[in-house]
Amino acid sequence: MSAVQARRETMVGGPLHRPVCRSLRAHQQAMATMHMRTLFEADPARFERFSIQVGDLLLDYSKNRMTDETMRLLLEMAEEADVAGWRERMFRGDKINHTENRAVLHTALRNRSNAPVWVDGEDVMPKVNAVIEKMGAFAERVRSGDWRGYTGERITDVVNIGIGGSDLGPQMVYQALKPYRHPRLKLHFISNVDGAHVKETLEALNPETTMFIVSSKTFTTQETMINAHTARDWFLAQSQAEKHIARHFVAVSTNRDAVTGFGIDPANMFEFWDWVGGRYSLWSAIGLSIVLAVGAERFVELLEGAHEMDEHFRHAPLAENMPVILAMLGIWYNNFFGAESHAILPYDHYLRSLPAYLEQADMESNGKSVDRDGRLVDYATGQIIWGATGINGQHAFYQLLHQGTRLIPADFIVSLEPHTPDMQAHHDILIANFLAQTEALMRGRTLEETRAQTGQAAPHKVFEGNHPSNAILLRKLTPHALGMLIALYEHKIFVQGVIWNLDSYDQWGVELGKQLASRILPELHADAPVAGHDASTNALINVYRRMSQPRAGH
Repeated sequence: MSAVQARRETMVGGPLHRPVCRSLRAHQQAMATMHMRTLFEADPARFERFSIQVGDLLLDYSKNRMTDETMRLLLEMAEEADVAGWRERMFRGDKINHTENRAVLHTALRNRSNAPVWVDGEDVMPKVNAVIEKMGAFAERVRSGDWRGYTGERITDVVNIGIGGSDLGPQMVYQALKPYRHPRLKLHFISNVDGAHVKETLEALNPETTMFIVSSKTFTTQETMINAHTARDWFLAQSQAEKHIARHFVAVSTNRDAVTGFGIDPANMFEFWDWVGGRYSLWSAIGLSIVLAVGAERFVELLEGAHEMDEHFRHAPLAENMPVILAMLGIWYNNFFGAESHAILPYDHYLRSLPAYLEQADMESNGKSVDRDGRLVDYATGQIIWGATGINGQHAFYQLLHQGTRLIPADFIVSLEPHTPDMQAHHDILIANFLAQTEALMRGRTLEETRAQTGQAAPHKVFEGNHPSNAILLRKLTPHALGMLIALYEHKIFVQGVIWNLDSYDQWGVELGKQLASRILPELHADAPVAGHDASTNALINVYRRMSQPRAGH
């Protein structure tokens, strides 16, 4: 017996072996042949019963392969998994991140009620509020022109240097809130350790008018720090004095000594805490670039929107709870229909980076094969999250969604009121396509309908339909609405992690590659033969050594 088989045999029961799951499997057999067309024809009130509105967000989940019985069983599953209990443990600051013995309190960062939140006997809210106030005061100095560069020029460009959650979240929000940006302050984001990224960004900037935010909790993250030192060298090449670094570099970190050693004034170090996970950190000082871009008032509106969704998630009954409904529908397809991926399809140019942001948020959280009790799971966990803006997708991968062989549930997201009122015709076309795609995925087109519409009995023009989708409608993409939308997905991810009995807040899967890279790096230019890896890796290192040597005449 293999070690994996032995570990699997140690599992007794498990979340997908509860009695309700047997009922769900039997129910799935009945639903597998049921077409959503039939469900809509039999129930004219289906939209009213399977939609929910929270503030300026509306979720229509009626175009799913489910009935009242489906939802009853799924919610029973959520109750058996104690979603409500885990939810309360998270909000009150229990250390639900077991492998790192940490609380999970991104919700405290946007706790606009200011009710106490306790961690190790300390109310964290005074420190949270102090950092938000410090961020706002600093940003106002830069935005107003009071903060000047070493030559007395205004700051015109800000470069955020980070990776993962220190990059994806702020960059996504910066793009989404373009209509609210400062007119004379442009933000840039450097994350990739590929030298082309930092070089391409810096070559268009002026050191006299550029500020850098170095975002690294430990101030030791390899990719971030090599990019930060490259930016520092670039800056010093013109400024010629290390004392000027303090006017052009600030840090989001907890490592005061390393920040000071870099040349950054510790007064311009913005703190966050170990109970803030990287992919949930845009609400913290990691969001400093957001505050610089849109101002403190708009940033607070973002926090308030997230807080409104937090309150809904915390207090609404499971059957009327938007994140719970989204999460359980995902469980339905992932664990009972065998769907392996889920598409995020925003019909909003400003939300074009949302799919990439949610790829990390979801897959780094629930891409786990070991549960919170250390047991190897015997069921599917996190789905593959992917997507792109909807209109572009229609002319690319929607072919597979409509006529492919895979079941791929999708979330369609749209803003009803555009930020471009002078281009209403464009927006009408956008909305029409948004609506048409969800209808087409649901209804499909039979062979008889194809013959009647085209005059041909053409199988290649037949659409099976019965493809599930959710429609998420925002009244308008404001900071408040964006905060609600992001928090909605955060809580969906949390609920699914509870169902799968996972620790959704660690990410040990990213560590091994980092460790091996640190071992390989000094070998790339060493003189000794490389023999400590597998045959493929040894050979590739030797190929790199050979091909990276200067060639005669070049």
